[in-house]
Amino acid sequence: MLILTRRVGETLVIGDDVSITVLGVKGNQVRVGINAPKDVSVHREEIYERIHNEKIPEDESNTEKS
Repeated sequence: MLILTRRVGETLVIGDDVSITVLGVKGNQVRVGINAPKDVSVHREEIYERIHNEKIPEDESNTEKS
């Protein structure tokens, strides 16, 4: 894992089309802004896991029907 330090207003660039800017820090919370193409999914980890876990039963039920 790459660990970087940024201050408010500073930006990280990932690849050619994704940038993450630190918008604010308040206590133990960090606000970030993410610029990415529409075809790149951006989710909080807990939302990503929920989406992934909901897809698994669908995939299994589709396999059973075949």
